[in-house]
Order: sequence, then structure tokens, then C-alpha cells
Amino acid sequence: MSLFDLSGRVAVVTGSSRGIGRAIAERLAEHGARVVVSSRKEEACRAVAEAINDRHGPDRALVVPANISSKADLERLARTTEDRFGRIDVLVCNAATNPYYGPMSGISDEQFRKILDNNVVANHWLIGFAAPGMIARRDGSIIIVSSVGGLKGSGVIGAYNISKAADFQLARNLAVEFGPHNVRVNCIAPGLIQTDFARALWEDPASRAAYTARTPLGRIGQPDEIAGAALFLASRAGAFMTGQSIVVDGGQTIT
Repeated sequence: MSLFDLSGRVAVVTGSSRGIGRAIAERLAEHGARVVVSSRKEEACRAVAEAINDRHGPDRALVVPANISSKADLERLARTTEDRFGRIDVLVCNAATNPYYGPMSGISDEQFRKILDNNVVANHWLIGFAAPGMIARRDGSIIIVSSVGGLKGSGVIGAYNISKAADFQLARNLAVEFGPHNVRVNCIAPGLIQTDFARALWEDPASRAAYTARTPLGRIGQPDEIAGAALFLASRAGAFMTGQSIVVDGGQTIT
């Protein structure tokens, strides 16, 4: 059996209607998993699920729309998955929010709270709904998509970076709690990836050139280049890794 075989496994991926989340959902399905595609917009989720089902056969992808700011939505996401597929083996907390771009001195309390609630508290909620089944079966992988922003400061996305640093610690804490039950919790820390979410950071030619100039690989990343790390953490290949963060940034943080 391949170390990366996910046949018979069920994966939930938030924010999977586009970008990194979509790439992760597609690659997990490619390696045998049944996947639950989730984001706020049902129509966008349905397009992703239909593409997966067309490629890999019927009932490989299920659509369960959910707004990460709603605890009730996240509970419904977990319960619907369990009702339909019987279990959750892999949970990828990918959805995130960044409604503010600028110095910390200009951020409103509402914006700051929204970032922390959606990027940290929502992950805590969803993991709380999915983990009991994993613990009962003594098997599961939880993956939080954080960011290299959580490793450094920024003059324009400081609050976002604070939330991503908190995600690293959330993974470490839960890895300690869940480890005795053979449930693993890890983070992926992408660098600058060409997604709509990060458009403000890569669309401007000058800022993009400055970023790539200090990146050893000399370019920004693509969503599918994060999916490989998720596949590793979801599968038997990553069975002895927990509480860790995989940095996928073209080497930018080492310069």
C-alpha cells in the first residue's frame, strides 16, 4: 500500500471552493479520499465537487456550505459529514479572513476581533466537533493552514500574522492533548501563494519583485504546491509527525 494512499478515508476541507483549499481537496480525492467541499458559497463549492466527482466517480465529493464565523454552521458541517460518510478522518482548517491591510494603529476593534475569531477560534470550534470521533477510533489527522506570516512581523498584515502565530500554538497544544489517542495535529505555513486571498501582496509588480528577489526559488508559489504538504500530513507518510509546522515558501524565510 502506498504511504500516500487515502482510500476509504474521509476528509473535510474548509475554504475549498478556490485557491489552496480547492487544490488540497482535489489532491486528497486523487489519492482516494472522499472529500467534503465547504465554503460560504454553495454554488462555488458545487462546481468543485462536480469536477471531483466527474474525475473520480460519483459520491467522492460532498458539498456542505458553512460560514466559519458561525459555530452552528461548523457543527452542522461536522455532523452532516458524519451522517453522510460515517466519519471524519482528516480535517483541514484552511478558511481564513483578513479584512484589513495596513498598520496595526489603524485597525478597528471589530476588524481585529473578526480576524482572531475566524482564524483561530473557528478552528478551535471545528476541531472540537470533529475530534471526538477521531479520538474514539484512535486515528485522525488535523491540519491547520497557517502562514509564514505567523513567524515574522509585518507593517500591513500584523493582525493576520498574530492570528497565524496563534494557530501554530493551537496545533502544539492540541497535539499534546490528542497525541495519546493517536490523533495528530499539524500546521502548514505557506509563503506567498498566487491566490485571490493574497492578491494584495502579489498583484503589484513592485511588491512582487521585491518578494521574489529575496526568495531563493525566485518566484511565488501556486496553490497545488501546498497540497503536497497536506497529502503528506493526511496520510501514513506523516504518521509520526504531530505538533509541527511545515513551511512551504520557496525558501523566503531563510533569507
